[in-house]
Amino acid sequence: MWFVLIEKDSMTPQTKTAQDLAEEALAVSKSSDVLDEVTQSDDLADSLVQLQNVIERNALESEKIGEDLKLKRESLRSVYENDARLSEAEETAQQKSLQVKEEKARLLASPQTVAIRNSIAELSAQKKELEETLSNHLLNYFQLTNSKSFDTSDGDQWEFSVAAKVKSRKK
Repeated sequence: MWFVLIEKDSMTPQTKTAQDLAEEALAVSKSSDVLDEVTQSDDLADSLVQLQNVIERNALESEKIGEDLKLKRESLRSVYENDARLSEAEETAQQKSLQVKEEKARLLASPQTVAIRNSIAELSAQKKELEETLSNHLLNYFQLTNSKSFDTSDGDQWEFSVAAKVKSRKK
């Protein structure tokens, strides 16, 4: 078997593929890219070092300010604790607070207050019972009419809402 070797350039004009063009561009730019990469890498390293230095300075300054704040707050607390007029005023306030509690207890025990509180409890119980009854009637009305309002005797409309509650589970 015989093979004939023919050079490409001698027979037909060569059309370059995209791969060929890319390889040529890569070869040309490779030498300049290496220099660019080194320069970019050096610039990035310098930027990182500068950024780290700024971060470190700010962190140290933040710590210093934090320590100063702590000292100032302790000094302020000391001023409050060592002020005689403030201590006297706080003691007076505590005494007045005790007097207020004693007066409230005295009033709670008075017959007039006991009677009023009992009346409030009775009225609250009546209101709760009436609201439960009214709720049942409104629910029945809603089921019959599918309306959330009812007519009043003076011709107005009175709206209501239907709500449901989830009760706790029985164990």
